[in-house]
Amino acid sequence: MSAEATFPERCVLGAIDVSGYAASVAAHAGWAAARLSAPLELMHAIDREAAPVPIDLTGNLNLGAQEGLLEQMALLDEQRGKLAQQRGRALLEEAGNVAAAHGAKASIRQRQGRLVETLLDLQDDVRLFVLGKRGEHADFARGHLGSNLERVIRAVERPVLVAPRAWRPVQRFMIAFDGSATTRRCIELVAASPLLKGLHCEVLMVADADRVDAEPMQWAQAQLHAAGFAPVMRAVPGAAEDVIAAQVADRSIDLLVMGAYGHSRIRNLVVGSTTSQIVRTCPIAVLLLR
Repeated sequence: MSAEATFPERCVLGAIDVSGYAASVAAHAGWAAARLSAPLELMHAIDREAAPVPIDLTGNLNLGAQEGLLEQMALLDEQRGKLAQQRGRALLEEAGNVAAAHGAKASIRQRQGRLVETLLDLQDDVRLFVLGKRGEHADFARGHLGSNLERVIRAVERPVLVAPRAWRPVQRFMIAFDGSATTRRCIELVAASPLLKGLHCEVLMVADADRVDAEPMQWAQAQLHAAGFAPVMRAVPGAAEDVIAAQVADRSIDLLVMGAYGHSRIRNLVVGSTTSQIVRTCPIAVLLLR
């Protein structure tokens, strides 16, 4: 499987918003674009329907007063749109500076519309999406993901790099592996791509202590060895969420690689799955492959 077949020569796209994750998204996107020798785009989507101004016409206003009120509201909406564009441009310029500091010069763009639909429109030209774990309207409690992020991960057909709140240099990565077709695909994608070449590589299988199947681990090790990695292979018993979290901390892992949600008719049932839970709680960047 060639790198061209796995990651076509398309751009890395970082989705920037006004949340506290913007700088981290820009840093991770710049890092990824530099590693992939790919063009970098930073995009800010302005959802004009995200915070509509309420209008109450249920009172006893005559027709002329109602028309005047509607004109005022239209003017306010136009002003709000201009302010959002100005803020977005400033945000993108700042994010471009952050990306440049991590090795990639970015082109910037603003788009009108909802984030998920915007990314779907752009994905034919995208090699890798980079998003923050939580967006501007998300609950910052640790147990919550941004709703946009979960919808994006389910909808798009490209890898997604989920950025934590702060940038952390990526030197050590771990692949969560269970021998399934999805995680074997992860191994193949990592082996074929320049993104993680030269970095310390570990492969973690979570399995019952008395039922570890050696064949999948041997296969994964051979694939990665052939691609120039020297993977550390580890099988640990326990619950997947607990084991992965503990191993990420104990092994000083900077980036976790996992399989993303599938594109089947059951993909809308993934909330509460292992992938969702780990992305929610993992304090480091997570690369979701499919």
